[in-house]
Amino acid sequence: MSGKGKTIRVAVVGVGQFGRNHARVWREIEGAELAGIVDTNAERAGQIAAEHGTRVIPGIEALAAERVDAVSLAVPTRDHARIGCALLEAGIDVLVEKPMAASLDEADMLITAAERGGRILQIGHVERFNPAVTAAQAIVSRPMFFEVHRLGVFTPRSLDIDVVYDVMIHDLDILLSFVNAPVTDLKAVGIPVITGKVDIAHARIEFSTGTVANVTASRVSTEQVRKMRFFQEHEYISLDFARQDILRVRVQPGALRPDAPGPKIEFDKLPAAPVEPLRAELGAFLESVRTRKPPLVDGAAGRRALELADRVMAGILEHARRVKLGAFSPLEVL
Repeated sequence: MSGKGKTIRVAVVGVGQFGRNHARVWREIEGAELAGIVDTNAERAGQIAAEHGTRVIPGIEALAAERVDAVSLAVPTRDHARIGCALLEAGIDVLVEKPMAASLDEADMLITAAERGGRILQIGHVERFNPAVTAAQAIVSRPMFFEVHRLGVFTPRSLDIDVVYDVMIHDLDILLSFVNAPVTDLKAVGIPVITGKVDIAHARIEFSTGTVANVTASRVSTEQVRKMRFFQEHEYISLDFARQDILRVRVQPGALRPDAPGPKIEFDKLPAAPVEPLRAELGAFLESVRTRKPPLVDGAAGRRALELADRVMAGILEHARRVKLGAFSPLEVL
């Protein structure tokens, strides 16, 4: 299956808003063949298959017979473990959308199934493949303070999960990759606004390194904001995920001497070649499938992000109890 130059046959399971983008990109990636799609909605499946020049596969049990090598799994989170494990056990490599599972126990089931079958399991934390994040990885040394905002206008999608798992988890994953240290303290607050789930949330996270991160996520904002700012000794780095750029502001070495006339500040826009993060993510998955090398965002990374998201949600619930937030869900009072 992993022979060099061999076309990798891929399928997309679940072609809602996320899955249809996977189908679009797979159709265009060199070295991959979009073998088909699977979706419980027959009309939608037929429409997306026709749009991308592929066919509808009747169910996941037919994928092995269709000689499918790898799958993008973009079904609702509650089904990730059940379907993902079945695919992995059938000998198919899987990229599962974030969050990787509905619970840590289910995340462990996916990891175990992948390890047992020698399969590739990649988690769809697509922002790890954002050019701004890639550029930042090269200059992260000892970040001590983060300010992160990921705000979006309301859309009727992913409303089965709280904003922490839908939106904030992107930044939790990036934080863990930048800091790579245990979390020692966490405070959080969040409330429902439009849905029966938490729609806006804020967390203050402290790591064993002394690093502190303030993270805000919302799906009920009046504007789109996707930014991360962090500070290291004598420098400040600003990432804009939407623009895919990164600005580094730093004091030139020696500029802080007592006899210096004043600090000399450098502004550098770091090179970040524009690319669609999903295309980079699927390309990396394809490379892992072909070479059998572990993916950048493996099951362990997905589990760490999910575990931290669980801690944020626990903090939100603890805060709600402490302040006696009565109708925690607005739907309860309708």
